[in-house]
This record gives sequence, C-alpha cells and structure tokens, in this order.
Amino acid sequence: MTTTNASTYATECKSAAVATDAGGPSWNAIDPESVARMRLQNRFKTGLDIAKYTAKIMRKDMAAYDEDNSQYTQSLGCWHGFIGQQKMISIKKHFGSTKGKYLYLSGWMVAALRSEFGPLPDQSMHEKTTVPMLIEELYTFLRQADARELGGLFRQLDAAKQSGNSTLAAEIQQQIDNHETHVVPIIADIDAGFGNEEATYLLAKKMIEAGACCIQIENQVADEKQCGHQDGKVTVPHDDFHAKIRAVRYAFLEMGVDDGIIVARTDSLGAGLTKQIAVVNEPGDQGDIYNSFLDVEEVSPATMKQGDVIIKRDDKLLRPKRLPSGLYQFRAGTGEDRCVFDCIEAMKAGADLLWIETEKPHVGQIGGMVDRIRAAIPNAKLVYNNSPSFNWTTNFRQQVFDAWLEQGKDVSRYSRDDLMSAEYDETELGIEADRRIQSFQLDAAQNAGIFHHLITLPTYHTAALSTDNLAKEYFGDQGMLGYVSNVQRKEIRQAIACVKHQNMSGSDIGDDHKGYFSGENALKAAGKDNTMNQF
Repeated sequence: MTTTNASTYATECKSAAVATDAGGPSWNAIDPESVARMRLQNRFKTGLDIAKYTAKIMRKDMAAYDEDNSQYTQSLGCWHGFIGQQKMISIKKHFGSTKGKYLYLSGWMVAALRSEFGPLPDQSMHEKTTVPMLIEELYTFLRQADARELGGLFRQLDAAKQSGNSTLAAEIQQQIDNHETHVVPIIADIDAGFGNEEATYLLAKKMIEAGACCIQIENQVADEKQCGHQDGKVTVPHDDFHAKIRAVRYAFLEMGVDDGIIVARTDSLGAGLTKQIAVVNEPGDQGDIYNSFLDVEEVSPATMKQGDVIIKRDDKLLRPKRLPSGLYQFRAGTGEDRCVFDCIEAMKAGADLLWIETEKPHVGQIGGMVDRIRAAIPNAKLVYNNSPSFNWTTNFRQQVFDAWLEQGKDVSRYSRDDLMSAEYDETELGIEADRRIQSFQLDAAQNAGIFHHLITLPTYHTAALSTDNLAKEYFGDQGMLGYVSNVQRKEIRQAIACVKHQNMSGSDIGDDHKGYFSGENALKAAGKDNTMNQF
C-alpha cells in the first residue's frame, strides 16, 4: 500500500503533544490526539506537495513499464471534483489499491462543461484559468476522500478502545498507519499552450501549483486549435512547439518539481495544414525536413506570380500550395512520416512521453509508428486516447472482417458496411471483435509501446446515458420507482458510498470537528434522527 509519508498515528500524536504543550496553559483545551487526526487527514498542505508526490509515482510506474511492458497504467477523464473522487473511491473498493490508476483532465470536457461562455467546442476558446482551477478542485475532493475514510477509521478506533478491545484497536491503528491516499497523478491537458511560449509557461506554472505532475501539450497552432478528432487541424514547425515544451520544463523546475512529466502530442496524422513555413538554417535540419512535406510545385522566375511565397531546395524554386485562408498544405499521405518525425524531435527536445492522435484504434498502425520512433529513441513510450470519438464496435468488427477475408474465411453472412447492427452481437465475428476490444489495452501496451491508456470523455457519456434512462422512467409510468429501482436500490446493493450523500459531502467530518472545538456542547448532525441512518 502507498502512504503519503512515514508518519504513524503514534508519532503524529507525540508531535502534536509537543506543539500543544508549547502553547502553555491557554492551550490546555486543545487535544493533541485530535490535532494528530486532523494532520493525518490533511497530509498534503499544498498543490506543490501533491505534484512532487505524484511525479514520483508516475516516474516509478514508467520505470516499471520499461522493465515489463504488461504493466501499463490507465485513467478516466474528469470534469468535476466529485467525479474524480468517486472514481478513486470505486477503484479502492473494487481493486484494493489505486496503483497504476490516474485521472485525466480533458480540455474537451473543460470547454464543453466548465466554461462561463457555456458549452464550447474543443478549440481553446474557454478560460484557460479553468484548467488549474479544475486541478485544484479535483485534489480538494480527493483529499476529502482521505479525510472521510480516515475519519471512519478514527471512529472505529474510538469504539474499540471504549469497548476495551485492545487487539482490534491495534489492528485499526495499523490500518490508519498504512492508509493509501486517494491522491493520484493527474495528466492535465494544456491544449496548444493558450498563446505563445510565455503564455504556456504562465499557465503551466498555475497548473503545477494546483497539483499537476504531468502536462500534455499538442503541436497545433494555439489560435487555430481543433479537437484531435475533427478536421481543420493546423500544426506548427518544431521550433515553435519545442519552445513550449521547454517553457513547461522551466515551469516544473522553477516550482521545484524536478521530475515533472511532459507529454508531447502530435496531431500530424490528421492535420494536413501548417500556418507557417519553417525556418531553415542549413540543409537537412529540422526546418528543412518539416518543409519537405509541403505540397509544392516547381516554378521559374518567369512563372512566379505577384505575392508568391517561394522556397529554394537544392537548385529548385518551389511554390508551396497556399489556400485562400493563407494556410499551407502538406502532401497527402505524409501523415505517418510527419508523426514519427514529430515524436523523435519532441523526445530530443525534452518530452517524457508521446501521444499520437489517430483516426482509429488499431494496434498495427500505432505499433508500426512506434517501431520507427524506437529505432531512434529506444525507450519511447506513448499515452493513448481510447477515445469515445471512435466507433469501437464498428472499427473492431471491420478489423476482424478484413482479417478473416484475407485469411480466406467465409464472411458472406456479414455486411461490412452495416457491422454496427445488433444482429451481429452474438455472432462469431461480434464475439471475436469484443475479445479484441477487451484485450486492446494490453495488446497495445505490449506491441505498440503504450504506457498509459485513457478515455477522455467517459463521464460525459455516462452522465448523459444515466440521465436519459432516469428521465424516461421517472417522468414516465414508473414515477418514483424509476429512481428507486434503477438508482437507489442499486447503490445500496453495490455499496456505493454516495448513497450516504450527507457523509460524502463532509457532514461526519464536520461533526468530528465540532466535537474537537466545542466538546460536550457540539451540535452534531449525525444523531439518531438523521435519515442517513437508514442506510
């Protein structure tokens, strides 16, 4: 189990006693054991404490993956502190540990759900300060989850002592000493940096101060940024992108998070445009290679037109294809080559992990690019978006269909263009596709260099689905039974912590504090008339 520090219940009680004794007679009413409990419930005093702690966890996990590529990590996207808290509480309940389980902060969900402008597309139009505010909110809820869980153990400890059961008291105290925090790494999306490299640095610093140990940045133009799964993406030359990577590194180092993690994302696979032609200092350099992917035509002085932008390569004059928008176009079919080049250069510029945004979840496609990257950077590792923007059912059924067709297997009963149909759910093809979806993360970890798998928008979709089902039942014929049978009854039987929603909101923690502050005079909420006792 992972604890946040080496302090034990006993040592915290002794330390608190020293502090209260130093206060003299006027502090006699302060109970050292209560102080110790409050300290243990608030082990992380600042966001920087969290960033330093979680960076070490993530670095350790990265090293473990390098030793054994089946040891990949996972996360789910968050747009509210409660969502993040419930994920980690559920993970601890079901798996006993948070090891290898992180949180992802999605810029898409911030834009869609947290902006004061209302729902926005994923185009960096939302307030950039919302991102560090959400990081802080997530960790506030996770720290409260610690306080709530420890508070329950403290009450059990008091009950064991009051009953004279010293053996049980010792067991509970050991649980307190070995308590695993709900605080885990957050991979935080800084989009394309929200401006120039100085703007990127300033925002990164705010994110780190809020607790981020890992920042993900992409190689799109900041003011033309698009969701990775939409059209119209525009990339920047490597010098521009690398300046922002360095800006994030400087922010980490300035704040004392020396082992902070940077994820460099390339959107080049689906991005056919660039806003500017790269600067070339010498033939074959980074800028020259970037420009070599441009869609160009050879011209002569006689065929040049007013306003043409011309580049010279070797002894040729070349006119890049320029759109009415002023953007330049890359040659079709160069996306994978540009992705590989982007990744190699980003690692050389100081990135720790890579992110390749793809148009489909295909282990072979991703693995092919990773093999080429690893020829230059042997320990290159990816973060991969298991995106809800993919139609996973159709994609994998088509992959199976194509594989079987190539093997000469009879696929005449299946229509490749209609494989989403429910009629295929229990067929051999449907079952094989589901098996491949189930094993995708492990397969990709072992065969495509993916260290971390995440789903960007899971709770956006689960909230929509559950709300749709509740509305249909509650406002329909089922009435209150629609809520009771589909929500509350399941919460109780699945031991979902928030069925006791007063407890989840901090009511019992507040009662504990009232007892510390007011003693016998405390007016507590958790008395016999609290309806939460029904649960």
